[in-house]
Amino acid sequence: MCQLLGMNCNTPTDVTFSFRGFARRGGHTGQHTDGWGIAFFEGGDATGSDKGLRHFVDHESACESPVAELIRRYPIKSRNVIAHIRKATQGRVALENCHPFVRELWGRYWVFAHNGDLTDFAARLHGCFRPVGSTDSERAFCWIMQELAKSHADLPSVPELTLTLRELAQQIARHGSFNFLLSNGQALWAHASTQLVYVERRHPFAHATLSDEDVSVNFAEYTRPSDRVAVVVTAPLTSNEHWTAFAPGELKVFVDGSAQQL
Repeated sequence: MCQLLGMNCNTPTDVTFSFRGFARRGGHTGQHTDGWGIAFFEGGDATGSDKGLRHFVDHESACESPVAELIRRYPIKSRNVIAHIRKATQGRVALENCHPFVRELWGRYWVFAHNGDLTDFAARLHGCFRPVGSTDSERAFCWIMQELAKSHADLPSVPELTLTLRELAQQIARHGSFNFLLSNGQALWAHASTQLVYVERRHPFAHATLSDEDVSVNFAEYTRPSDRVAVVVTAPLTSNEHWTAFAPGELKVFVDGSAQQL
């Protein structure tokens, strides 16, 4: 199945190191060759959240895509990033079926990526959120957006959103494996049905070595003591960091580079 990568930080940070190893799984160290995508939130507002979005998708494999090569070399800085490499289970290999998907709600962009396979998920969509492609993933995203809009009159707080998303995720997960990442520029939500892991990087920063390529970085050379970065991924990206596994059915929310206890 597909693989997910998410990053949440307290200060704009580039994801080039993590994406370098992650993209290798799109054809070199993994068989996830049916497309890929990445989205970066940018442009902080007065509330401290980011409303602008850069969104790149390609139906070519991440290891061969010129667009992926651009991302590996171009240090776009963001506080919330979601990336995906695809191994198709539902829907043909096509641009419209590449994750992450984007929708607008309450004057904000929402970005979603899914790893898994949902069986007989045919929830009724009767609002303004409709799939463009033919994946179970995009349909699930549209239903989540629809139900969020029904549950809240306006943008709620992160804790309120987390409670609602926990209920919605449980309903969808009855139909199969539902690992997903979701962000609106304020926070990063991550849900695991089967497998997700995360690491929180903070002072004192240390060296990290990629698992999928012989590349290391000393984060202490590029960070300040106040920086905090959380990375969520399907399988550990580095070989010398402690990655924490999600429990099955667990939903976590990351704000300012840390997992929140709600």
